[in-house]
Amino acid sequence: MWSWEFAWSILPEILRSIQMTIYATLVGFAIALVGGFVLMLGRRAPFKWLSLLSTAFIEFVRSTPLLVQLYFLFYGLPTIGISLPVFASGVLGLGIHYSAYLSEVYRSGIEAVPKGQWEATTALNFSKWQKWRLVIIPQAIRPIIPVLGNYLIVMFKETPVLSAITLVEMLLTAKMIGAESFRYVEAFTIVGALFLLLSYTSSLLVRRVEIRLNQR
Repeated sequence: MWSWEFAWSILPEILRSIQMTIYATLVGFAIALVGGFVLMLGRRAPFKWLSLLSTAFIEFVRSTPLLVQLYFLFYGLPTIGISLPVFASGVLGLGIHYSAYLSEVYRSGIEAVPKGQWEATTALNFSKWQKWRLVIIPQAIRPIIPVLGNYLIVMFKETPVLSAITLVEMLLTAKMIGAESFRYVEAFTIVGALFLLLSYTSSLLVRRVEIRLNQR
């Protein structure tokens, strides 16, 4: 049976674990933003070998489960002498996995820039740096901001998988509470409610940003 007394007693411990969940999400997302941009540039590179290598990496990462990639980073790399802390393995796994998806988001934004804009930069004799900084990136980034926001929310909801490599976030905290007390319903219900609350609030913020961008 549900016990409100027990639920209130474990709430502070679960709330403390939110910090780790949010921190892992933000660091992983930062890695994905940079990694996705690098992969996009590699895929668009004039060197065929680099473009093929980037494409193969993107397809490989997108075609394999995140959990398998996390296991490889945390349990597989030590067999070849590379040991990463659990947090580093977790955020690196999240970042690499979602960088493959964000690279496609970047690519779609860049390809949406009208061809005339590219031709105008050539006619004005812009350098490559000026072309990308002043013309291409400002026009490409605006339509993809809502998509990036949605991926941030998806990453936040994916953080429970990090419990598989013993990163103590909200889900693992709930599991440990259940193992100690033999009461799982309250802990898992609270975790689910917190994920729902934070995800829904974030989606409203992303939608508001999208509306404001469309009004400009």
